[in-house]
Amino acid sequence: MAVRKAGRMAASVAAVALLGAVVTGCDSDDDGDGDWMGGGKKSPSASAEPSDPAAKSPSPSQDTGPAAKVPPASVNDLAKVPTAVKGGVITVGEPSAKHTVKVYEDPRCPFCKKFEENGAQALVAPLAAGDVKVEYTIASFLDNNFGGDGSKNAANALRAAVDTGKFPQFHSALFTNQPEESDDGFTPAFLLKVGAAAGIKDAAFDKAVTANAHKAWVATAMKAFTADGVSGTPTVEIDGKKAPADSLYDKADFAKALKDAGVS
Repeated sequence: MAVRKAGRMAASVAAVALLGAVVTGCDSDDDGDGDWMGGGKKSPSASAEPSDPAAKSPSPSQDTGPAAKVPPASVNDLAKVPTAVKGGVITVGEPSAKHTVKVYEDPRCPFCKKFEENGAQALVAPLAAGDVKVEYTIASFLDNNFGGDGSKNAANALRAAVDTGKFPQFHSALFTNQPEESDDGFTPAFLLKVGAAAGIKDAAFDKAVTANAHKAWVATAMKAFTADGVSGTPTVEIDGKKAPADSLYDKADFAKALKDAGVS
């Protein structure tokens, strides 16, 4: 078991190292048998190995996982930017913003983390200035591919963060603290730590995370992802046009893609 898990983790690290060469994102596959990480490998199936359900689903009250790191300081520039929910989409930015960027992400996807920590940083200034709004559609297909509930738990927490007024901070902290893709690390207990790192001190948020209060919304968000015909993450569209995959993982490259679309 340990050897097999180590092999999977090594494969994940190797796939990330090939960024820009072969692998450009995480592929969606409802039955977990599709291409893993877009690189032609079969995705590992949790059902292939016996496991202890209690070990995979600790009580939310248990202090599990590492300490959470605070998100990058740049996210503080978005503290006053409005956030709203409509259907399965979370929108950050002024409703009247001239430009719209659509972002499709799965919380467990390591390439979404790379996008958020690199290319997405080019969105901070125009978001804060009211020149653009960002519509997030949060998928959870990687739970099918790797087993567990981490993506769904994280999506539930992202929806709960909207009600605290700190969605941008929590969203950033979530990817800052992303576990290995194959590890079901986004437990409710760890997500509470992420919330604290993002500056959330809210009993309603804590309750929503531990009680999975937004389970129905998580399903709605996944349906929106599927309905839009998206098959992998991250997928980013600028004013309806798909951004080049090779622009997503560098701030300067994505800033150019935004500028080419007229986003200042």
